[in-house]
Amino acid sequence: MYSQRVVIVGAGPAGCSTSLFLSQHKIPHLILEKGLFPRDKICGDALSGKVVEVLKKYDENIIHQMTQNPNNFLGSWGVKFVAPNGKALDIPFKKNSSQEPHAPGFISRRMHFDHFMVQQLDPNYAELITGAEVLSIVKEDTINLLTYLKNGVKQTIPFDLIIGCDGDRSVVEKTFVNRPFESKHYCAGIRAYYQNVSNLHPQNFIELHFLDELLPGYFWIFPLGDGTCNVGAGMLSSSVSKNKVNLKEQMLKAIAQNPNIKDRFKNATPEGKIHGWGLPLGSKKRSISGDNYILTGDAASLIDPFTGEGIGNALYSGYFAAQAIKRAIDEKNFTARFLAHHYDAAVYHRLWNELKLSHTLQKLSKNNRLFNFVVNRAHRSETLRNTISCMFEDMDLRAQFRNPLFWWKMLIGK
Repeated sequence: MYSQRVVIVGAGPAGCSTSLFLSQHKIPHLILEKGLFPRDKICGDALSGKVVEVLKKYDENIIHQMTQNPNNFLGSWGVKFVAPNGKALDIPFKKNSSQEPHAPGFISRRMHFDHFMVQQLDPNYAELITGAEVLSIVKEDTINLLTYLKNGVKQTIPFDLIIGCDGDRSVVEKTFVNRPFESKHYCAGIRAYYQNVSNLHPQNFIELHFLDELLPGYFWIFPLGDGTCNVGAGMLSSSVSKNKVNLKEQMLKAIAQNPNIKDRFKNATPEGKIHGWGLPLGSKKRSISGDNYILTGDAASLIDPFTGEGIGNALYSGYFAAQAIKRAIDEKNFTARFLAHHYDAAVYHRLWNELKLSHTLQKLSKNNRLFNFVVNRAHRSETLRNTISCMFEDMDLRAQFRNPLFWWKMLIGK
């Protein structure tokens, strides 16, 4: 039995992923979560293929449980890109979807997904304390102490390794790193739920509408299993500030006036308020661990710069965090150098090429003429449509986006 104290702060996707894989290694750990489940989390609610990949690494039965509950987990088979000129392009996630046992991705309200993930935790190794607010983290020469508040009572506990899974504005990140805000590596997002949005794709494609007024960013419509839609808008924070963009106004304007959108909301009604949140982007490689700590998910700024999707990367970071924790405990080494070698290197080996490419696509999306041209060309080229579809599965193929020869062959050639 391991004697080292491992504390996870946050029981969202990254925290639950870390916990599940720690339990596979038979490592006991404590999870502190400020909220009470089921609890909401402002998000786009899309669960990418990477979410499915990581969950299958733990237990393929989890995916079976999701497919058996379509009201909470709606299978999605592709994405609809709508260029600034209004032309739409449907791209399936899988080229031969008829042979797949389940959808490549899902859409689920975070209230449902996060609660579902917490229910998967193994009580033999994971001790979950909800309603626990972390007040302070103190690192001293011989002992590290964390103080949290639960039901008005303060508790102080020692730890050898603390895992920051507490999202944007992470207490763990602020304690050990406290990076300055960088608007060019940060995205502002808003979302609301709408009932009765019409003309949704029969295979539940998620929709990304790249409107001129939101570049680099987009307006989205994601269908949900309960008949509602997650509707929102996101834009690079530096562009929001520079162009003095009011995201809420632009979102409502698109719903009321955009010729490709307004008729679909003719009978739609909002459910609740429009909420906003911040997305720390993985467009810059950062140190994501140090002496006695590891950062995961949004706390590590791992959100995709182009799509804004972060749950898949959060789950992957939890998977790699558990592996690094196992090695750190076995060797009783919790130093920054050791953790960087076993955690940072593993995370970026899996994710950095993709994040770097997405950052390139984010910068390209600022050019509405180029975006319109690519979509127009894809409409005329089955080869290009198939290539884009395959890029969801093949990172090597996706990396060709940075190759000028690829653009020459695909866009200029036949």
